[in-house]
Amino acid sequence: MALIDLLDVSKKFEAQTILCNVEFHLDEGERVALIGKNGSGKSTLMKIIDKTIEPDSGEVITKNGIKIKRLLQTPKFKENLTVREAIENELTEFKEAYNKYLKLTQKFAENPENKSIQTELDEISRFLDFHNAWNLDDRIERIMQEFDLKKYENKDISLLSGGEQRRVALASLLLQKPDVLLLDEPTNHLDVYMTEFLEEMLLKEKYTFLVVSHDRYFIDRIATRVVELENCKLRSFKGGYADYIRQKEELLKAKEKEFENEIRLLKREEEWLRRGVKARLKRNEGRKKRVLELRDKVKQDRSEIRQIEMQLRRELLAKEDEKINRKKVMFEIEHLTKSIGNKLLIKDFTTRILQKDKIAIVGKNGSGKSTLLKILIGEEKPDGGIIKIGENVKIGYLDQRKSMLCDDKDLIETFCPQGGDHVNVRGRNMHVYGYLREFLFPPEYLTKKIGVLSGGEKTRVALALLFTKDYDVLILDEPTNDLDIPTINILEEYLMDFEGSVIFVSHDRYFVDKIAKKMFIFKGDGIVEESHIPYTEYLEIEKELKLIENVKCKMENEKKEKPKQRKQKKLSYKEQRELDELPKLIEELEITIAQIEECLADPECYQEKGLVSLSEELEEIKKIYDNKVERYLELEEKREALEMEN
Repeated sequence: MALIDLLDVSKKFEAQTILCNVEFHLDEGERVALIGKNGSGKSTLMKIIDKTIEPDSGEVITKNGIKIKRLLQTPKFKENLTVREAIENELTEFKEAYNKYLKLTQKFAENPENKSIQTELDEISRFLDFHNAWNLDDRIERIMQEFDLKKYENKDISLLSGGEQRRVALASLLLQKPDVLLLDEPTNHLDVYMTEFLEEMLLKEKYTFLVVSHDRYFIDRIATRVVELENCKLRSFKGGYADYIRQKEELLKAKEKEFENEIRLLKREEEWLRRGVKARLKRNEGRKKRVLELRDKVKQDRSEIRQIEMQLRRELLAKEDEKINRKKVMFEIEHLTKSIGNKLLIKDFTTRILQKDKIAIVGKNGSGKSTLLKILIGEEKPDGGIIKIGENVKIGYLDQRKSMLCDDKDLIETFCPQGGDHVNVRGRNMHVYGYLREFLFPPEYLTKKIGVLSGGEKTRVALALLFTKDYDVLILDEPTNDLDIPTINILEEYLMDFEGSVIFVSHDRYFVDKIAKKMFIFKGDGIVEESHIPYTEYLEIEKELKLIENVKCKMENEKKEKPKQRKQKKLSYKEQRELDELPKLIEELEITIAQIEECLADPECYQEKGLVSLSEELEEIKKIYDNKVERYLELEEKREALEMEN
């Protein structure tokens, strides 16, 4: 059932067309990933869906009574609230419903024949079931632990960083479980463990949502459909990110075949047009117009084919084994130790970073990853140990604040501070516009000031600027944050071709798997491990080891004396309802079984309905019947046992 329908929707901002007569439908239970370049209109589409902005034309139809909630890039909270209060403040509707349920249960126990109370109880039960709101306090505790918010629960929310406030807003939305969730880059500011928890929660509790994300593994795991927004149009692909890439390859083949047919037709029509006199006859004006339209279509299709080819080439770019000059050492690190306050981040860490090393630094938020980068560039000093930097090694650094950029300068001044309009990129002398076009900047951006650019656009400028410098080592702190997937693919291509070393912090598992040949894993308590296996493989092993450890702990706990549990005096409301309804259901199943058996004994009947299908139906219904009888006996025994105990 469709919860949301967009019919022939268009939207324009000044000279830029964002959406052109698009159709979009979101069914109950669907998990849709929306992808496309930054600035293509993904956030605009979400705002149209939740009616924050109106389309210029077309219809937005939402199912009556549904609640749509959107994760904002900059969340807003009431003043003077702690983190826990900010979360609980959004859950009052569910707490009130649960308290009402308890009161009605008491009334129903006193007056079990009252149908209106029973009806109201059923409605509240369904409401609490859908929103999974039976044990809200336990769920609040769990989500605060998983999102690393527990330590801030009594802190004023206004004192948290932007990333921490986003985690609070995300936790609150997940606990509310609206009918439709609109999630704009939910994995930003989440480490890999938080992202995995988010994935599990979205899948287990069957949310319906539309998500914008650059995390390709996240999309692959959670999406039932990928919708691409490109050139103000939507194109839908079934499945996750890997399915999207496969279908995109199939689309390319179909486009190429269609293009070949168009070229043949155009050649034939061009020949007719060149013959001259006949083409000028009035009755042939329509055919002449179609030739001109075909020319435009061929031009557009050629451009689209090249665009898809480039995207797939970048996406499928594989890491190649290289012959590495191991003589050049970039960093020599011996017995490095670093603490901040009372927290030990790095303890006795020794390693060498060599030419062409591609190293990912991974681990939980706050474990010390960015601190190691700052030590490598000399911004912070270690408490102990030695760091030797190779002779004449030049280091390029991208921090999360993009401090290498000046807000008062435009793009031309940023890339050509000495004047001119050309830059040197990996030995190529390029016009600055031609180069920036590779990073998806249109020509009108050349005179824009850095200060007016979005976060993602600033990251693109900073990365593009790094590759115009003569560096031996690139040190990157969360380079994929705020980037769209097409730009990440471009970044990956440049990093793979980079002749020096790359050291980067990232929570993007797909990016790490694609770029890194080695990892420094921050495990906590100062422990930093080196690993050469792919990041996702490491996470799977870590998960298995944790599972084994949990099983051991469980077995040890079972050996200890179990605490006495509060005795149940009677069946719960839901159990009693089930017990009351089962006899009628069992009787109906018995009638159905008798009818099918009667039909099987009558050749005319079973020939009409099919002997095989009837036999299968009978077998299936008997299984259901046996299960219901078994459940009835189980509940009846439990009821009798409770009555005897009390």
